[in-house]
Amino acid sequence: MRAYLLVAGMWLRSTMAYRASFVMTTVGHFAVTVLDFVAILLMFSRVDALAGYTLPEVAFLYGLSSVSFGLADLAIGSMDRLGQRVRDGTLDTLLVRPAPVLAQVAGDRFALRRLGRVTQGVLVLGYALAVLDVHWTAGKVLLVPMTVVSGTVIFCAVFVAGGAFQFVAQDAVEVQNAFTFGGATLLQYPPTVFAKELVRGVTYVLPLAFVNWLPAAHVLGRPYPLALPQWTAFVSPLVAAACCALAGLAWRAGLRAYRSTGS
Repeated sequence: MRAYLLVAGMWLRSTMAYRASFVMTTVGHFAVTVLDFVAILLMFSRVDALAGYTLPEVAFLYGLSSVSFGLADLAIGSMDRLGQRVRDGTLDTLLVRPAPVLAQVAGDRFALRRLGRVTQGVLVLGYALAVLDVHWTAGKVLLVPMTVVSGTVIFCAVFVAGGAFQFVAQDAVEVQNAFTFGGATLLQYPPTVFAKELVRGVTYVLPLAFVNWLPAAHVLGRPYPLALPQWTAFVSPLVAAACCALAGLAWRAGLRAYRSTGS
């Protein structure tokens, strides 16, 4: 963590040297992500419900997904640059430094402008919490921040696993983005929109359903995807820990397999 904070702090100081540019790029990032939710609002201008979910319920799913992904993207979104470093051999520079390679790659080009996505997600989530017709209990109240933290960790693990894949593929950043950015977009919509095979895939194979679908089902009183038991809404922290362990194994395996570009 110390190495990561040092690298990220270096890029943060570089960003703050051009504050007007930082403000403009952050506002631009916020505006672009707002268009995602505008598309949902346009859909609800024509329908009252989407696969049985009302606008506040979809906004709740959207907010949980956007905040979790936005925090993960802010923290280690630079992992998608690893493929380029593997191709051009600049990863060798990181290997000879007395700091963990993962911390250096994750903190590389730390972009505070990504706060725009987080801010937009927080606003949508706040709107959803304000208008939802839900009987709030202590368990449901605690489940919301727990879900955001667990979802962030799950997305971080997906970023790291995607980075490990770059050691093998070298030029497959779009494949990685399909599971990171694509996964975040998928979770913004109700599980009832998608085929059961896809829902099974993001539950049992790549457990993105634990980012928001299952906890949100408990909060909203909706049927659980795939008729899973109710206790699964509370296991997101355990799923996040398992994802981190597997991503760590994949990262170490990928790093050991790295052979540089040669001379």
